[in-house]
Amino acid sequence: MIISLCLLAILWLVHGYAYFFDSWLWLHGINPREASGLWGIIFTPFLHGDWSHLAANTAPLVVMITMLFYGYPKSAIKSLIGIWLISGLLTWLFARGNIHIGFSGINHGLMFFLFTIGVLRRDHRSIAIAMIVFFLYGGMIWSVFPNDPDISFELHAFGSVSGILMAFLFRSSDHKLEAKKYDWEDPNYHSEAEDEIGDSWKVDTEEER
Repeated sequence: MIISLCLLAILWLVHGYAYFFDSWLWLHGINPREASGLWGIIFTPFLHGDWSHLAANTAPLVVMITMLFYGYPKSAIKSLIGIWLISGLLTWLFARGNIHIGFSGINHGLMFFLFTIGVLRRDHRSIAIAMIVFFLYGGMIWSVFPNDPDISFELHAFGSVSGILMAFLFRSSDHKLEAKKYDWEDPNYHSEAEDEIGDSWKVDTEEER
């Protein structure tokens, strides 16, 4: 959570600077197939069109980056960087000729990463994380398709693709938690409680006699 909050603070500080100093930082976003737009691959996640755009990305960022580092500490940084760079590069190569900005591409990548890796690993913690993020943000699936011309569905779609790719690449990087084994799962298990219950009928019968 500390990592996610620090990253979030940077996003808000950058947008606050752009807002109060009337700076057109959004021009440094991804401009497809333009050499100058390559820098946008790095800068785009920090740039937002307005406060509502930034606010929409705030909660998903905190939740999913926290889940990422909690569930997959060994592969978290590599997965995050991979989603960041691959989604940006694919957007630069194939997106429409508009400037693309926002952290939503990475958020989509993280959601698809956490869900896909949970399906692939199928240990208790991974499945729980996958269910939580899908329950909270499964609606992101619909935003990978063209809908609003003012929204970069390409950034969402390529973020999703990069998240799935990272899930396949790093599905075995983190050790699985050992499944808990309970006494009653042992075929030779015999509880004292069962003995007490089992003998209680004898006591009742003797009292009746």
